[in-house]
Amino acid sequence: MFKPLFALLFAASAAFAQDDPAKGRNDTPAKLGPEATAEFEDAEKAKAAGGGGEEAKVGQTGKKKSKKQRRKDRKKAEAERAERAAEKADSKESSGADAEESDEKPDAALIAGALKFRSIGPALMSGRIGDVAIDQENPNHWYVAVASGGLWKTTNAGTTFEPIFDDQSSYSMGCVTIDPTDHNTVWLGTGENNGGRHIGFGDGVYLSRDAGKSWKNMGLKGTERISKILVDPRDNDTVFAAAQGPLWSPGGERGLFKTTDGGESWKNVLSAGKWTGVTDVVIDPDDPDTMYAATYQRHRNVWAIVNTGPEAGVHKSTDGGETWTKLGGGLPGGDLGKISLAVSPQKSNVVYATIELNGREGGFWRSKDRGASWTKTSDFVSGGTGPHYYQELWADPHRYGVLYQANNYFSRSVDDGQTWESVEGEHKHVDNHAVAFHPTDPDFLLVGCDGGVYRTFDFCKTWLFCPNLPLTQFYKVAVDYDWPFYHVAGGTQDNNSQYGPSRTAKAQGITNADWRVTIGGDGHDTAIDPEDPNVIYAESQKGYVSRFDRATGEAVNIQPQPEAGEAAYRFNWDTPIEISPHDHKRIYVASQFLHRSDDRGDSWTKISPDLSRNKNRYEMPTMGRVQSIDAGYDLYAMSQHSNITSVDESPVVEGLLYVGTDDGQIHVSEDGGENWSTTENIYGVPDYYFVNDIKADRHDADTVYACVDDHKTGDFSPYVLKSTDRGKSWRLIS
Repeated sequence: MFKPLFALLFAASAAFAQDDPAKGRNDTPAKLGPEATAEFEDAEKAKAAGGGGEEAKVGQTGKKKSKKQRRKDRKKAEAERAERAAEKADSKESSGADAEESDEKPDAALIAGALKFRSIGPALMSGRIGDVAIDQENPNHWYVAVASGGLWKTTNAGTTFEPIFDDQSSYSMGCVTIDPTDHNTVWLGTGENNGGRHIGFGDGVYLSRDAGKSWKNMGLKGTERISKILVDPRDNDTVFAAAQGPLWSPGGERGLFKTTDGGESWKNVLSAGKWTGVTDVVIDPDDPDTMYAATYQRHRNVWAIVNTGPEAGVHKSTDGGETWTKLGGGLPGGDLGKISLAVSPQKSNVVYATIELNGREGGFWRSKDRGASWTKTSDFVSGGTGPHYYQELWADPHRYGVLYQANNYFSRSVDDGQTWESVEGEHKHVDNHAVAFHPTDPDFLLVGCDGGVYRTFDFCKTWLFCPNLPLTQFYKVAVDYDWPFYHVAGGTQDNNSQYGPSRTAKAQGITNADWRVTIGGDGHDTAIDPEDPNVIYAESQKGYVSRFDRATGEAVNIQPQPEAGEAAYRFNWDTPIEISPHDHKRIYVASQFLHRSDDRGDSWTKISPDLSRNKNRYEMPTMGRVQSIDAGYDLYAMSQHSNITSVDESPVVEGLLYVGTDDGQIHVSEDGGENWSTTENIYGVPDYYFVNDIKADRHDADTVYACVDDHKTGDFSPYVLKSTDRGKSWRLIS
């Protein structure tokens, strides 16, 4: 499911780009007929007369409908849909297999032709950036490589952006490099280059010879994640690609790859074991035959990430990358983690290394003799989500001894790495990943982070946001039944949970003022009360569930809490929320237990035993074996393991509950949680699958569907399952 899901997100991102971002809005004005306009005006008058509270619901007469009447209308509509579906099924059965096949084709064509994306926002936030590059000949030309949204370009210093990679097969970008001798030649490495839980993968290296107008895949498709591309300033047919390699599995194409024919063929010139790739490569500006590279050993799966290993280290070449020597001379030994390197542009004998060690520790090292010896200058290491998520390093091309490091708070040293300070700024988004410098303005920086692209004109004293990159990465969305326009709400990667209208009657269309935040952090599951669209349930990481009142703006934490003496609950990073289709005040939230509330989360009842396998992550294999407790685990921003990931209640039979877990189980209860049956092994599905979603059929009480996933072992195949006997048996339909 992983690849299709992100492909869908990318398709939506591409479609959003059809609107002109420079207009500063997300939609064209709504086109309303006279009746709908009158209804909308009646609703606005009713709200004004009522003094806030629940928004008025209006029918064709402009009169407010009662909740009872609206419920009756929906049930009538559902019955009519069920009747039409039954008639269609009877028609197909009587017409035979040939007719059935011919019926399906027009339906598919009709759907494909009828659906058209339009942007509804939001633009108050952007999305995660993988890399940025500034054309050193035309510094108003920038390239923005988006972690989950392709490659974008501006030719007017950010006034407008255009997507220039949407017709290619990758949506996840790792790095972008402009040829230093030919600014029309652009190299692009696909696959996001950090160890985050939510990242996508790529299909190798791409090359454009016309400043991004057209692209050609130049191979290395098995790398999945390209961290950096370096062009030899003497010969632009000689190019190096640092490949971290697969994150979720061993093998693939890993290491430092070199081409001397413009990407037609590649040679791996620096490699190690099946878990180790190369994360950085830099060149001596005065002697391009002298190069430095960092190897990187790591593995992530459902339950853990180990981000260090003995094969990680700093290496040097003096023959243009043909042979390499691992450096010591004061550098730490043992297990090392993510390393980034820089050579001083002013004094090329000075080399810098920021190095992660076990336990989210590490420091900053400096060499003044081209790597022969090293001195530790600071204990500073990237923090926040963890070094695996940041830990990139840049030397200021205009000032000796000024260094920048990617971190949750953008960090700078002005004394050659001795001390570090945050230059994040009061209103800038955190979690930084990319930096680019202006060729002539020493005070200008372009920075990419989880919130999009920012620029500073005063050496990081103040920051200006680029609001016209529609890149917000939504994990899940929900809609309400509001009138005259329904609303869309959803959780996003590090940009909160947000909601906004699908359309407005305002001449300027949907604006940022129409969008609001329901909960902060990583937003995930969202559910909207079908009877009262003012009530929105939202969740940020690890089960922090909130009930948000749209009318008042009040948010209340309703996370289920353990009883006195009970162990803490294990919530997934993406905790499921489900509103019962039989009682809109009844909601379900899951940890390793299923919790039920009949009063919108004010109180909770635990209605299941532990439905997980209750596995200890430290007793499970990572990098092919069970690791020592002292290994380089980095679990600070990682989901707890062995918990429930999806919940649904049949809309046909009250109390028929379905539950899926992150450790390969599907559970069914037919009596509201009193008794449970369990399915573990399913033919054709990998063991220990992750249940992404489970949905009971809206019309058939015995039918249920599940989407399960195994991409965190390196299997990107889609697995869609169907059961027609309430989960007693399952078959693949994908």
